[in-house]
Amino acid sequence: MPSKPRSASAPLLLAVLWAFSGASPAVHAAEGDTIRIGAVLPVTGKESKIGSAYKQATELAIREINDGGGIDVGGRKLKVDLTLLDDTSDPAKGAQLVEQLITQEKVHAVVGGYGSQLVQAQSVMPERYGVPFLAGGAGARSIYGRSKWVFGTLSPVDALASTQMDFLDALVGGGKLKRPVKIALVTENTEHGKDYAQGVQEFVKTHPGEFVVALEESFELYTPDFKPLLSRVAGARADVLMADAHLEDYIAMHRAYTQMGLYHQMVTYGARGADAAARKALGPATDYVFASGWWSDLLPYPQVKAFNARWKAAAGSDPQWYHATAYETVRALAAAIHKAGNLSPEAIRKGLAGVELKDSILPGGVLKFSASGIPRT
Repeated sequence: MPSKPRSASAPLLLAVLWAFSGASPAVHAAEGDTIRIGAVLPVTGKESKIGSAYKQATELAIREINDGGGIDVGGRKLKVDLTLLDDTSDPAKGAQLVEQLITQEKVHAVVGGYGSQLVQAQSVMPERYGVPFLAGGAGARSIYGRSKWVFGTLSPVDALASTQMDFLDALVGGGKLKRPVKIALVTENTEHGKDYAQGVQEFVKTHPGEFVVALEESFELYTPDFKPLLSRVAGARADVLMADAHLEDYIAMHRAYTQMGLYHQMVTYGARGADAAARKALGPATDYVFASGWWSDLLPYPQVKAFNARWKAAAGSDPQWYHATAYETVRALAAAIHKAGNLSPEAIRKGLAGVELKDSILPGGVLKFSASGIPRT
């Protein structure tokens, strides 16, 4: 959820604005007829902070399904056998492990990992082998629409950027920001970052006279020193800093931003800011960052309140957005398998294409997929 801007409390912006390699034995079903689900996640490496959280939530969702007797498939209750592998935050290894799950473990479906750059590499294999693939942690639009086998539960990143621009536009309309608002736009050099920049630029074009991009630059993932980039940001004399960064880069960039004494009327790092790991690393420096995300524990749905309670009982902490999206990815796949009525790849794929999870904990309360495999309401 958004933190407070410098001049006023920001409203809650939902929807968008706000393994060690091997199996996970704790969630393996008993011998006999089972549904074999594979998952590849960055449990170690650069993306491990959120990757480990995805692992925890995936395992909880599977455990709850099995504790409830399993998934009804054509009138038979079948338990789920989860094989979860660690890609060590390496795209090439992730693709190899998805192939391993399909060809060696003979899984019926794969739950994709966290990080658009990692999922993009993995998503080639489902098309090659004709196996359903549901990604829970990738928002780059280019991943979807290329294959009928690939689906995802996150709204695209360009939509996230557009919603953030709607928020800034509301501040302009309320006299909190003076037009034209000058933006310094810095994004990671990935499809994720390009989508974010596109979302900002398209909004700027459709709102002439209100916004201008004073600086646009990209940076490489896991940049060791952000001070040269931030010096150019300072030189742009922008009113607003809009950055798109993964968690590790956000922490490093904002730490440098604070040390350099930089100041903007509004600062965002896309989906970053409210993360528990970021707040632990940066402390009060995150207080005036407005953030965006795909979920909030403040959503006023009874199913969200119930999920919050179950998560806290199981994990001993409040859920973050990545816990919720990982958990809901498993639930969506389970609903699709039930809808399929059998375990053939094509039946499960059709089940995903037609699934409608009406008690979803995601914004809107309903989860279903568009023809390109991304969520729609």
